[in-house]
Amino acid sequence: MDKQGFRKMLQGLYLDEQAIKNTFAISERFEEYLNDKKPTTETAWDFSKILIKEKNNDFRSYLALLFYCQFIKQDDMYVGFMELVDGGEVGDNLYKSVAEKFGKEVRDEVFKGKGKIPYGIPSPEKPAYLHPIIKKLQKTIGTRACKELLSDCLRDLPDRMFLDDRKEYLKINDIDEFLIKKKENFLENLKNCQKEKRLFFVQEITDDALDLVRGNPEMGAGKREGNKIVETKIPYMTKKYLAEKDPTLKRYYACHCPWSRDVIKNGNLVPAQIFCHCSAGFMKKSWEFIFKQPLKVDVLETVLNGGEYCRFAVHLPEEALKKTKKEKQHA
Repeated sequence: MDKQGFRKMLQGLYLDEQAIKNTFAISERFEEYLNDKKPTTETAWDFSKILIKEKNNDFRSYLALLFYCQFIKQDDMYVGFMELVDGGEVGDNLYKSVAEKFGKEVRDEVFKGKGKIPYGIPSPEKPAYLHPIIKKLQKTIGTRACKELLSDCLRDLPDRMFLDDRKEYLKINDIDEFLIKKKENFLENLKNCQKEKRLFFVQEITDDALDLVRGNPEMGAGKREGNKIVETKIPYMTKKYLAEKDPTLKRYYACHCPWSRDVIKNGNLVPAQIFCHCSAGFMKKSWEFIFKQPLKVDVLETVLNGGEYCRFAVHLPEEALKKTKKEKQHA
């Protein structure tokens, strides 16, 4: 490892000296572990199992490993660790949410035999932990309550993620114009990733990926239909999605959820489909921050129920509709 270069990169990320020291410690250990192993996603997952066993499976450890993989330009291992970090908090948040909304007795019954789900479980193993819990939760509190709980979203989504969107919306003050600007910004971000040869989360952006987003009016920001914003998610791995002919694998490459994606291959989809309401909750969070109020969201279509894409509809508040040019013209 080029220690001087790595340090310079970490300093550029504004890490303090202790954080840099900790990052070096786990990175050097991972480097020793790699030895003659192939730098694959599976190698990253195998190392995560060691961290879980040692109880060193905390967010900071994985963040350090992401920095390391980024520095040595190993995209496959970066994707592996990114899949562990992205949504890694879901298991713990579900454990907390069930207790908060339905009581500790219900929580203990639902999680009986499982307990808290460890952070850092490899993606192929996640459904075996989570889906029996979802199935039991659905049976215990009912399908409607289960969907409502999941629709609140189990992700940690700090307000700062949505500040720019709220500022932009308040500046434009028209939902239709805002959606146009939001899509322009999304496409610009994708273009920059392509130009700078950076991954967009975990995927390479190609000309075909850009064409897909441009050509789908619901993708990249959403499209207003009456009092709803209908949004189609860009596939998780767009390049592979577009190249794949097998319909099952195509849906697999479309799915963003590491807690459910692998069940597409084995067909055990029922609890996974219920869990799609968590993705719907993720979709509505930015709109709830923009309008500073809870909103309703519908699951229209997901790749887990046989759809080509994942599509959701967020219900807009009445005051948002009054500010659109179209509605003003019809008033």
